[in-house]
Amino acid sequence: MSAGEEAAPAQPQKPQEEQKPQDEKPAAPAEEPKKEEAEAAAAPEQEEKPAAAAEEAAAAPAEPPQPEVTYKSLVLSGHGGYDKVKLQTKKGQPKPKAGELLIRVRACGLNFSDLLARQGVSDRLPSMPVSLGMECAGIVEELGEGVTERQVGDKVMVFSRYGLWQELVTVPANRTYVMPEGMSFEEGAGLLVNYITAYMVLLDFGNLKPKQSILVHMAAGGVGTAVVQLSKTVKDVTIFGTASGAKHEALKENGVTHPIDYRTTDYVEEVRKISPKGVDIVLDPLGGSDTSKGYSLLKPMGKLVIYGAANLLTGQKKNIMALAKSWWNQFSINAMQLIGSNKAVCGFLLGRLDEETEMLTDIVAMLLDLYKQGKIKPKIDSVYPFEQVGDAMRQMQEKKNIGKIILVPEVQKEEEKKEEN
Repeated sequence: MSAGEEAAPAQPQKPQEEQKPQDEKPAAPAEEPKKEEAEAAAAPEQEEKPAAAAEEAAAAPAEPPQPEVTYKSLVLSGHGGYDKVKLQTKKGQPKPKAGELLIRVRACGLNFSDLLARQGVSDRLPSMPVSLGMECAGIVEELGEGVTERQVGDKVMVFSRYGLWQELVTVPANRTYVMPEGMSFEEGAGLLVNYITAYMVLLDFGNLKPKQSILVHMAAGGVGTAVVQLSKTVKDVTIFGTASGAKHEALKENGVTHPIDYRTTDYVEEVRKISPKGVDIVLDPLGGSDTSKGYSLLKPMGKLVIYGAANLLTGQKKNIMALAKSWWNQFSINAMQLIGSNKAVCGFLLGRLDEETEMLTDIVAMLLDLYKQGKIKPKIDSVYPFEQVGDAMRQMQEKKNIGKIILVPEVQKEEEKKEEN
């Protein structure tokens, strides 16, 4: 055996060389137990913190859940009688879009056009169910993006084609008008439709001048009252007004020169007795045969302004016979006859002017100036809560009102009204 072969058994001494502390790497396994012990010691403290937080959260009083926003809405469910307008409770607060306002409604106006819409005679509404109402007054609760001309808390009047018989409404800001100091919400809800109509038929189309004469039908109603008040802003105007005999004292107090009971007398004959030549302006909300009578009463250069069709309403529901009668008796004249007569015939429908915001804003500004001067003031006949909308419509359709009929979501106490004003 060679010397190299004899030395081979000495190789097993290598493990002794590995035990020499020549570097720090072998010490790492010894430190690992220390790290695990530290983590184990810290774990109970970390577990105690979330447990303590959970105990504190459990001990704290829980916040009560926010009640869901609801609001009242009068909804037309179908054409027909008074029962077709129903009070509903809607859920969720409406959100104003860009350029819109959210209004908390305090009062709404009832108009003859709402009665026609309920019966299906008017075509100004979208498909049902839909909320009626062309005017209201209330408080601005929220501004849509880009609105700068109104502020939260402003008291405003609102005009729209429909949809305002609700406790909360969203409307374009340019269809709202700030109420003057001292005006009640009931007055605000009774001004826009009646007084804009009266102003335009009497002073725009009619061009009323001093020493002229007018005949206004339904003189004790909302528009009739507004027409009489505006007529008094012009000097020496003679006013003939038709209404039932029970309302004549109220007509005289408002300024009607000659009240006429259309139920017991022929108003054409009564006008002729006092003014044989007739009148300068006839304001006709009736339609049918009354339009022809009105035209016959005009003086040369006279003006007939037609702004309604109240004769179509003979009951709660649409009356086909009344429609046929009105159509058969409708006024008709050709251009050559009109030229030879030296008269003018005009038609007016406020519901078709809702997009003419600049024109309406100018008229409302003039009306509010007259209100501040004390020359005009809406006369409130009665105030009904939403729950009694059927009674309110009956009051108007049976022509029992003297002035404006108002609907309110909630009936306020006198103390609350005084505090609000």
